[in-house]
Amino acid sequence: MIPFNVPPFTGKELVYMQDAINERKICGDGKYTKMCNEWLEKKTRTTKALLTTSCTHATEMATILSDILPGDEVIMPSFTFVSTADAVVLRGGVPVFVDIRPDTMNIDEKLIADAITNKTKAIIPVHYAGVSCEMDTIMEIANNHGLKVIEDAAQAIGSTYKGKACGTIGDYGCLSFHETKNLSMGEGGAILIRDKDNIDRAEIIREKGTNRSKFWRGEIDKYTWVDAGSSYLPSELNAAYLYAQLEKADDIYSNRTSTWNNYYAELKELADNNLIELPVVPENCGHNAHMFYIKTRGLDERTEVIEHMKKNGICAVFHYVPLHSAPAGKKYGRFHGNDLFTTKESERLIRLPLYYGMQEADLYKVIHVLKQFYFSAGRIKRGMW
Repeated sequence: MIPFNVPPFTGKELVYMQDAINERKICGDGKYTKMCNEWLEKKTRTTKALLTTSCTHATEMATILSDILPGDEVIMPSFTFVSTADAVVLRGGVPVFVDIRPDTMNIDEKLIADAITNKTKAIIPVHYAGVSCEMDTIMEIANNHGLKVIEDAAQAIGSTYKGKACGTIGDYGCLSFHETKNLSMGEGGAILIRDKDNIDRAEIIREKGTNRSKFWRGEIDKYTWVDAGSSYLPSELNAAYLYAQLEKADDIYSNRTSTWNNYYAELKELADNNLIELPVVPENCGHNAHMFYIKTRGLDERTEVIEHMKKNGICAVFHYVPLHSAPAGKKYGRFHGNDLFTTKESERLIRLPLYYGMQEADLYKVIHVLKQFYFSAGRIKRGMW
C-alpha cells in the first residue's frame, strides 16, 4: 500500500534527542527549544516565535491573547480542522462560519465584512493546503473594525503572501508540526507574535500563567502566578526531533515541491479534458507543497475514485467535513450567509499521497492508476466524459 503520509525523518533526530537527554533537561525551554524558536524567527522574520505542544494550543494561546470572552464572535471558514473552532468555543466564544472560495478553498474575503456584528472580536483565516488567504483584504477589514487576526497557518510553514511568511501578517500566527505536516515533531506547534508588546503575556500564558520565563532569564528573583494560562510548553525531546528537520527544511521543501509539480504536470491532461480540477495557487502566493489534491465532479465519483485507488494499493483520502454541519458546529456556532461552496467543494476533494522521500515509482503509480480510472473504456461507455 502506498501510504497517504509518511512522517518526515532526516537522520539526526535521534542524535539530537540523545543530546537533549545528556543535557539533563528534557522538560522544555532548553537549548533545542530555543534554537527552534530562533530558527522560526529568522525564517519567518517575525518578532517572536514560541514553540508549543500543538497548533491547537497555539490557537488557544492566540484566543487568550486576543481576549476572546464569552459571547464574542470570531469569523472563520467552516472548511477547517476542529481546532480552529475549538479554541474559540473553549473561551465561550461563538464561531461564525462564512463560505469559502471554490478556487483556493480558503475563506471568501468578500463575505467577511457582512458577517461582522457588534459582538465580533476576531477573524481566523485558514491557509488551506499551504496557499495563503487574501490577506490584504482581510487585514483592511480587521483594521477598519478594530478586530484581531489570528492566522491558522497549520499547513503553511514556508508559504508566503506577497513575500511575507504566512502567520506573520495578522496579530498572531499558529503553526503545526504534527506528523502529517511538512516539518514534524510528532505533536507540536508554534505561535508567531507580530507585536513585541504581546510577547511578555504570551510567555506567561505558555508557562501556566507564571512569569517563570523572566525568572530563568534572571530578570526577577522569584516567579509567581500572574495570569490565566496553561501548560503549552513542549518537551525538549520533541524540540530536538524538530530541530533536525529545521536544519533540512530546504531539502524537504525541494523534495515535496518536485513531487507536487510532477503531479500537476502529469494530471493536467485530465484537467484539460474537464475530468478533474487541479489546485489553484494565486500569483501573489508562494505555496509549500503541503498537499496535492484533485476535485472530482461530485461525491459519488469521489467515492468511486477513492475505492479504485484503494483496490490498487494506494491510500487517497478526502478531507474536512464542514464544521457547521457537525453536531458541535450546530451547537456552538452558526453559518452566516449561504453555503454555496463549502459543502459542495469539500465533497469533491481527494488528497493524493505526498510526503518527503516519496519514491518516483510510487508517484507515477498513483498518476497511472488515476488516469486509468478516467481514461478506461468502461467509463467512456458510461458517458463519464
